[in-house]
Amino acid sequence: MKLVFATHNNHKLKEVQLLLPKYITLLSLTDINCLEEIPETAATLEGNAIIKANYVTKHYGLSCFADDTGLLVESLNGAPGVHTARYAGVQKNAKDNMDKLLKALKGKEKKQRTAYFKTVIALNLATEQHLFEGIVNGHIAQQKSGEDGFGYDPIFIPNGYTQTFAQIPLSKKNSISHRARAMQQLIHFLKNK
Repeated sequence: MKLVFATHNNHKLKEVQLLLPKYITLLSLTDINCLEEIPETAATLEGNAIIKANYVTKHYGLSCFADDTGLLVESLNGAPGVHTARYAGVQKNAKDNMDKLLKALKGKEKKQRTAYFKTVIALNLATEQHLFEGIVNGHIAQQKSGEDGFGYDPIFIPNGYTQTFAQIPLSKKNSISHRARAMQQLIHFLKNK
């Protein structure tokens, strides 16, 4: 089975490839020659995932899934939320995003740094659309730590751990992360299809 993952993000692609069964051939947007940036104009994570999946299905006629992920900090009323990738501006720079978030939380105690990652996946398969969701709870660290991962990984510590996602080995992260949890639901669905 061939499935398009509507992303240009090689880090996301690598994480997802490790999760999928071998009988699924994963294609990226680059693989199908979709080089444009698909606009994410919805007010929700679900809406953005649906926009991206529908774009690929409509323009390329392929089975596809797309995700959108948000980091929601409770003391910031859920920010950055749907604007997670563009929190510090349209340049989508991870360092700038982390710096802005750390500045917004400066001086706040651990209980005021509570946050969670949420991933929503929209799957377009044949003529049906299905949604899957994964959440991981944790808190925002006082400073960046770790070299692995991407996005906000160097400042997010999942509950039950003392290290950030950027310090936790990818094999472990892939068993506990928000994206992994949403992907597990997707894989379960495909296996039973």
